[in-house]
Amino acid sequence: MQARERQTTNRRLNSWKEIASFFGRDERTVRRWEKERGLPIRRLPGGEKGGVFVFTDELSGWLDAPGVEATVAAGQNAVVEIRLAGSETWSSATTSDAEVVRPVVLGSSHRASAARIIGGVLLVLLLASLTYRIQIRSSPTSADKLPAGASDSALPVTGPAGDVLASRGHAANPEAEEFYLKGRYYWNKRTPDDLNRAVDYFTQAIVQDPNYSKAYVGLADCYNLLREYSAMPASEAYPRALAAARKAVELDDSSAEAHASLAFVTFYWRWDAAGAEREFQRAIALNPHDVQAHHWYATFLHACGREQQALAEIEVARNLEPSSAAILADKGQILRLIGQTDEAVVLLKQIAAAEPSLASAHRYLSEIYFDRKDYTNYLAEWEKTALLLRDQPDLAVARAAEKGFSDGGLHGMLDATLRVQKKLTLQGSVSAYAVAETYSQLGNKQDALQYLQTAYHQREGSLLFLWRDPAFDNLHDDSGYKDLVAQIGLPR
Repeated sequence: MQARERQTTNRRLNSWKEIASFFGRDERTVRRWEKERGLPIRRLPGGEKGGVFVFTDELSGWLDAPGVEATVAAGQNAVVEIRLAGSETWSSATTSDAEVVRPVVLGSSHRASAARIIGGVLLVLLLASLTYRIQIRSSPTSADKLPAGASDSALPVTGPAGDVLASRGHAANPEAEEFYLKGRYYWNKRTPDDLNRAVDYFTQAIVQDPNYSKAYVGLADCYNLLREYSAMPASEAYPRALAAARKAVELDDSSAEAHASLAFVTFYWRWDAAGAEREFQRAIALNPHDVQAHHWYATFLHACGREQQALAEIEVARNLEPSSAAILADKGQILRLIGQTDEAVVLLKQIAAAEPSLASAHRYLSEIYFDRKDYTNYLAEWEKTALLLRDQPDLAVARAAEKGFSDGGLHGMLDATLRVQKKLTLQGSVSAYAVAETYSQLGNKQDALQYLQTAYHQREGSLLFLWRDPAFDNLHDDSGYKDLVAQIGLPR
């Protein structure tokens, strides 16, 4: 079964932690916004200890209100006030590029210049993720060739209008580089807390040096993974990743890392397989030793059904970084899909034992156990995955499924799963795709197709794996299913 994914519609957030995650900020910041900025928070009975909740549309409406100011961290202790400007609606399904809305920056006069730079950087990312209303600036044109004897680091990179964007070969200041290295350390751990720590460090690197391309790459990489390793929905994570990756390429078109990050979000968010492959190949041409480029290219090839190529690429990545548990886990998934299931199980169990906090190893094991009809281990690994990701809705479904299996076997498990999934789907916490899977496994083709259509209109990323998901084997001869696979347009 595919990893469960949240809907992209209005959702209820049930804690300060979830509200903070929506904004990509810490709890203290959003609590202050409630007191100082009128952030709309609802409270359950019980006073201060009674709990809070809010719907995501209300938060977006708060951001859109005229005169609202978002307080954005601009360093360890400094604060920059940025007035949110209005812009045209940017749909989660659109793929067009245009101009970024520029902020009005407030603050003391002696910081005004720096604040404008920092505000522009952070607002790009804030607007991309919170309102879906940014439209990305086109990539810069290539710079003119250097005159003989000139230094490459002195060459300005210009955009389409001739404005200077950055210096090719830009060297970050030591403080920015130190923040970047700390961010990479935590990013590699791939837990919800560590990825959020990495976001903080990469943001601080940008504050120290707004022209530091690698820091934007780090942010893009965090958001590319947060929708998989935390409770952040793809509709919030991917626009942030796209904005940061585009900015990284804009600042340094020669960066293999930037092109690899852009390739990832181009495929999984924009569903542009051809564009993604061009970016992956560009990244590898720029740096044949870039581990992440080979790793993510392998997962792209795997999604497209090019398994032997995927296996070759994942081996390149593994040889470049033999200690990476994430690379090994994805190799296990590829082995599963080329029929080497026993080898995949051995590898994934080794990873789970060595890196028990890596959720992907448990997720892949759960899928294998379901295929094998080993439902006891399937449920155990599913629950471990939900616990590691701190995904309370998915944990509720897993535990309901476990009770259903205990009471009524496979059919009881699927019935119990469906009941809880449908309830949580109405709240926006379980994806339509997951409900479609369960309906299909119960033999209800009509409702399965209906929920798949909903998933398509909500642009749920799991649909990229629809054509190979065994949950829908019984739909392969259905014209509606065939039409949907064709609409997704994934080359296979």
